Amino acid sequence: MEIPDFGIPPRLAARLSMAEQYEYLRARLVSRRTLVTAGAVAGGGLVAGCSGTSARSASPAPATSAVRGAAAVPFGRHLAFGADPRTQLRISWQVPSAVRRPFVRIGTRPDRLGSRVAAEIRHLHTPGVPGVRPVVEQYYVHAALDRLTPGTTYYYGVGHDGWDPAAADHRAAIAPFRTAPARPERFVFTAFGDQGVSRAGKASDDALLKQNPAFHLHAGDICYADGNGAGKTSDGYDAREWDRFLQQNEPVARSVPWMVTTGNHDMEAWYSPDGYGGQYARFALPDNGFDPHGAPGVYAFTYGNVGFVALDANDVSYEIPANLGYSGSRQTVWLERKLRELRATKGVEFVVVFFHHCAYSTSSHASDGGIRAAWLPLFARYQVDLVINGHNHVYERTDAVRDGNVGRAVPVGGSTDPTRDGIVHVTAGGGGRDLYGFPSGVRDSYEGHVTRHEPVDTFHWAKGQHNVAETVEWSRVRYAGFSFLRVEAEAGATPRLRVSALAQSGARIDHFEVRRGR
Repeated sequence: MEIPDFGIPPRLAARLSMAEQYEYLRARLVSRRTLVTAGAVAGGGLVAGCSGTSARSASPAPATSAVRGAAAVPFGRHLAFGADPRTQLRISWQVPSAVRRPFVRIGTRPDRLGSRVAAEIRHLHTPGVPGVRPVVEQYYVHAALDRLTPGTTYYYGVGHDGWDPAAADHRAAIAPFRTAPARPERFVFTAFGDQGVSRAGKASDDALLKQNPAFHLHAGDICYADGNGAGKTSDGYDAREWDRFLQQNEPVARSVPWMVTTGNHDMEAWYSPDGYGGQYARFALPDNGFDPHGAPGVYAFTYGNVGFVALDANDVSYEIPANLGYSGSRQTVWLERKLRELRATKGVEFVVVFFHHCAYSTSSHASDGGIRAAWLPLFARYQVDLVINGHNHVYERTDAVRDGNVGRAVPVGGSTDPTRDGIVHVTAGGGGRDLYGFPSGVRDSYEGHVTRHEPVDTFHWAKGQHNVAETVEWSRVRYAGFSFLRVEAEAGATPRLRVSALAQSGARIDHFEVRRGR
């Protein structure tokens, strides 16, 4: 059976509005919940058709190809976990043109990729603007691996008819990944936001790879193909920037699962009323039952003793209101349900929430009152242990904040207990995009260069895009340089999160610990 081409024919696209194009694509695209899946590794080979969703998933048949398969070289590989990182992984990549019968080869040895798993093509059509940008056709490919063995290193290669990764001249493209262990043990994850395509963005990749993370959290503003970030069709946009971004990140994202959420520059208004059709095409993220209008950046997963929740702050942002309220409060309802579930789950000792806009920052975008109003009461009720953001292109870290004020001072090297003190918020927006600073007269203060702690005059965004001045005491650590977060999670008798911030050079600029009720 032939898989249909899910793109919009150019002549039809020219006659449709953006909303009509979106409805056309929604009618034709395969639901993310029916992403082609494969089953367990048994006896050294992958047994297809064993996952819970496989009964609904037909093996993809060929897409038509305008070029020989051998000429369509895969690129831009990037991984993501499913909802259970012990047994589920999604492999994604890009091809320069439509190909026939894409697949993944996988095995537990690089010289024995015996199992072959069918993959799904998602064709993304970007309409051109005469005199501004050309029509762009992009082809993203996704394969879902389910019922993998926990704590196991696998090797894989991606291919299609005419391009077999098992062939001798393609074996250099084989890459490893590792599933989460069956029981909680020590692990490291990294995080930043606001990366883009640049020498600094590539340097961030190189620096975090040296930390050997189990996975990476990307707090949004991923690529900056949309240079304005207002979520409007009048924004400057070049879809080809995604090609460059995926190529830049492939050396790390091909082996380190890249768990992204949605920033304001990721609202690409040409693909749907909410601007998320592009992100859906490019990434295969966990599906946890929240999916209004195809928003892919809202999900949760558990790794070891830590539950992670990704949110789309565009839904509640007062600063950039293009998608304000698009979920009709369904995301916030989902958030409360998920936090309640995680707190009731045996073995989950910490909860980390990450999203783009900041509830607490003093840099250029400052703080968003919409996030404070919608989500901070839930974070407090369920005693979230750590909040990670981007948006402001700096590193800034608060004291433990309770009810908007300092619940406990957390200097460099300090510790905090969220059950007693409040929550530490980290802005990790130094991932590669042009840097911001802090308000006039406010100095950087970081490990090895700590300055006197003083109140900061700043503001927060109120409904209607109004600025409300405020003087705050919670801004504890500030560093206006490229940087990223490294978090070491420990299980056992004394569970803790050891949180460090590192400059691209590897120098530590901050560290503190999170412990709970001990």
